[in-house]
Parts: sequence; structure tokens; C-alpha cells
Amino acid sequence: MFYLLYLYYADVAQDYPLLNLIQYQTVRVALAMATAMIVAVAMGSRFIAWMRVKQGKGQPIRADGPVSHLSKVGTPTMGGLMILAGIGVAVFLWGDLTNPYIWIVSGVTAAFGVLGFIDDYAKVTWASPTR
Repeated sequence: MFYLLYLYYADVAQDYPLLNLIQYQTVRVALAMATAMIVAVAMGSRFIAWMRVKQGKGQPIRADGPVSHLSKVGTPTMGGLMILAGIGVAVFLWGDLTNPYIWIVSGVTAAFGVLGFIDDYAKVTWASPTR
């Protein structure tokens, strides 16, 4: 979105040399990484607390697994939603939304996010660990 705004107001941006940095992909990638991290960290503790309340028992752990995994009992699942939210906000703000590859990669990422959500939802609702 910022890139499209930059292109729209390119004549004004010439008066402000710092704004010309937005045209470089490396700068937008660095800003997108920072944005994604800030979004994920900002929603982190509240999201985890909310998921802990919503899920109750949390992630089930198989009894025949390693003993070290027993410490994970009660850990809330679906933490990938924080990561996907950060990525989505960063792509929306800093990506070139006219580039079809941005949409393809975003769609594939969202599809894998849906797959992970279905897996975590099945673990929590049916209280059965992944087979």
C-alpha cells in the first residue's frame, strides 16, 4: 500500500529524498520484517492468554511419545495465527500489490495457514494428538 501511494505521489516524493527509499525492494523488505515482528509481538501475550482460556486443556500429548514432551501439556495451539497476522499486515503495507507473485505467495501462505488451523482445531476439539 505504501508503495502504491509512493507511485501515485511520485512527483511530491522528489521533494523529500527520504521517501525515495520506498522504491527500493530491499528497504521495503526490511520494513516489512520489522512490521511483521512488531505485529506478532504486540498481539503475542494477549493472544496466548485468550487462546489459553478458549482451549481449556490445550494441546494433547501422546502417552507413548518422548518423556520430554510431557512438559508441553496444556500449551495452547494456533500460535501460527500470530505469525500469519504479522505477515499479512506487512505484505499489505509494504508489498507491491500490483505484482501477481505477491498474490500467489500470499495465497499459498494462507492455504498452509488454513491447513495448520484445521490440524490444530482437530487436536483441540477431538483431544487427539496428530497421528
